[in-house]
Amino acid sequence: MSTDSPVRLDRDGPLAIITLAAPPLNLFDQPLIDGLTDAVRQVAADPPRGLLIRAEGRAVSGGVDVHLFDGLTATQGGQLWTDLLELIHTVEDFPFPTVFAAHALCLTAAFELSLACDLLLAAESAKFGLVEIVVGLTPSMGGPQRLAERAGPARARELVYTGGLFKAATLEQWNVVNRVLPDEGFADAALAFTQKIANGPTLAHAATKRLVREQVERGTRAADAIVAETSGPLFATEDLKSAVRSFLDVGPGKATYEGR
Repeated sequence: MSTDSPVRLDRDGPLAIITLAAPPLNLFDQPLIDGLTDAVRQVAADPPRGLLIRAEGRAVSGGVDVHLFDGLTATQGGQLWTDLLELIHTVEDFPFPTVFAAHALCLTAAFELSLACDLLLAAESAKFGLVEIVVGLTPSMGGPQRLAERAGPARARELVYTGGLFKAATLEQWNVVNRVLPDEGFADAALAFTQKIANGPTLAHAATKRLVREQVERGTRAADAIVAETSGPLFATEDLKSAVRSFLDVGPGKATYEGR
């Protein structure tokens, strides 16, 4: 990926890091969308053990560049959302933990991308909004339905209908944001948080993701029904074997993992 790309992909040990790098606003124009799509495809082709998505600049993103919408037909608009939802689904389906770090204002497409990640970290001063009503749209990169999954349908409708800006602390109370961290040192704290998860038992994390998704989509008993096929194979993994041995030999919390 070119060094002047609006999206940067880096590796830090077991962790892949995608950075929106078109400051100050990281607008989702066609070059940024293309760069993000390419980065996600590269991550899919060479899977890490964890993914952190973050941004540079005074905003995570000011949202979609409205020039993209000018003159679109209904068919073209439908295709735009189909393509962007494919990107969302790819991130959501990664078989390893994904974390989104929002250090500042996070609007529309970036907010929807964050909801495709497993965990959402936010700085104290960060604000979030699905403000598509200003151009007569509803958020269509999966935002309303994923907000409903996290916060419930009434809160999802409130966020979208009002087009308001919501503080990180409010969205933490609504179970949209997982953790609010201090502004000072936020980038380092988010990286350390994600590194710790990426260094964990990767295959067990994948099993967790599958069980949670099954529960969300089909209910608790449906998730129970796939426990044996999902969690049973973990006993054959090197990570589980070495962690059990470590627990028995030196006690809990000393095991290290290789993602195998």
